[in-house]
Amino acid sequence: MFRILTVCTGNICRSPMAAYLLRQAVQDAGISDVDITSAATSDWETGNPIDPRAAALLTRRGIETSSHVARQFDAGDFDEVDLVLALDADHYTHLRRLATSDSARTKIRMLRSFDPDSAQEAPARQGIYDPWYGDDADFETTYQLISAALPGLVQHIRNQTADTRGA
Repeated sequence: MFRILTVCTGNICRSPMAAYLLRQAVQDAGISDVDITSAATSDWETGNPIDPRAAALLTRRGIETSSHVARQFDAGDFDEVDLVLALDADHYTHLRRLATSDSARTKIRMLRSFDPDSAQEAPARQGIYDPWYGDDADFETTYQLISAALPGLVQHIRNQTADTRGA
């Protein structure tokens, strides 16, 4: 099983959007044995559902989100996952500080590092602005930025799961 964790500030907007969209992309690609979850760098929203604007956007695209419950990332999560996807530069920095080993640090990537249009950028320039502060257009922008990274992520997952099966 290849395990992925998406991470943002409160785990009610960007990271659950990324997790739901990535689950759909992996399913559409016919890849099995992948577990995708999400978490927050803070405890501000722990226990809360996905933001209604994010839920509405995903629902319009046929993705049901009612089971989402926000949770905070824990350093122990590094032992449970193979890939940690930060949604913004401050999440990336926070996660790298929490990582207590090189093995844990190598699991951390910016989500947009899988988008060919931003893959060569430094992590500080690959962030996705928090749509919580904006309106529906900001959530649509978040959706577009996440979606642009999905083909690269799916290929990465395909490569990783093929390596695992071949071992």
